[in-house]
Amino acid sequence: MNQGILFPDLVEWQADEQRVRFPAQQMGALIDCYISQRRLERMTGLALTREDDIVRAFESVRFDIEDLAEKLIEEQEFAEDGAIYL
Repeated sequence: MNQGILFPDLVEWQADEQRVRFPAQQMGALIDCYISQRRLERMTGLALTREDDIVRAFESVRFDIEDLAEKLIEEQEFAEDGAIYL
């Protein structure tokens, strides 16, 4: 893991957008990162419907998700809004 990119232990389920928000921090800048429910289901092999199950599933593959987000941050693959979307 690149020590210049940190991932705080914060997770927020956004039901309206069907995604999980998790922040990253690089050189003091906060970067919003998102993973869709669909991708999380593919990564875990689970059908996820309840918020607590979604958050638990995220935590079970957190390091893999952070690795994916880290690569996109390092490659500066930011969306127009400055966020990272998985």
